[in-house]
Amino acid sequence: MSTSRTFALRRRPVVEALLEDRGDLLVVSGLGAPAWDAAAAGDHALTFPLWGAMGGALPMGLGLALARPERRVLVITGDGEMLMGLGAIATAGAAGPGNLGVAVLDNECYGETGMQATHTAFGVDLAAMAAAAGWPMTGTVREESGLEPALSDLRGGAGPVFYAFKVRAEDLPLVLPPRDGEHLKDRFRAALLGGGPAAIDGGGWR
Repeated sequence: MSTSRTFALRRRPVVEALLEDRGDLLVVSGLGAPAWDAAAAGDHALTFPLWGAMGGALPMGLGLALARPERRVLVITGDGEMLMGLGAIATAGAAGPGNLGVAVLDNECYGETGMQATHTAFGVDLAAMAAAAGWPMTGTVREESGLEPALSDLRGGAGPVFYAFKVRAEDLPLVLPPRDGEHLKDRFRAALLGGGPAAIDGGGWR
């Protein structure tokens, strides 16, 4: 088993780089550390953090990408959360949305439940799974030298794009997004659709 604490990359700087100068990028952050790291980079109305629904980050991002093909969608999630939703890798590969990017922060641990080893610590390769499912652009980043090309692909490459970032397992201070799920839904929808409260009260997606 590899030791994730020896990895060169650190998850919070990776997320900060992913979200730097984000413009109108739509972001879904998976439960746990990815949501905390996205919040640490700056709470944003166009970020939808998952407080639960383990395995739901990619399905949500995929639906958003298909519904809004003119907007770039980035899913930031962890290896444990991604392992819970492996079927979504195949579904996204089959759907083939060109505007979808997925960044997996792979520390080879279940960080929210005691740092137990995930399957990626025993050789499971998430990026290879995505490649086998037909994703045209995939990779695993282990060093700083690979960070910038991967970020460029995730933010602008012809998707779907999938990168796993091998990051250290760290116990970092929590930076929590808002807890109210209804508030998060309403502000994301208003920011996406425009029109402020009218977008929230309009009775559905337009």
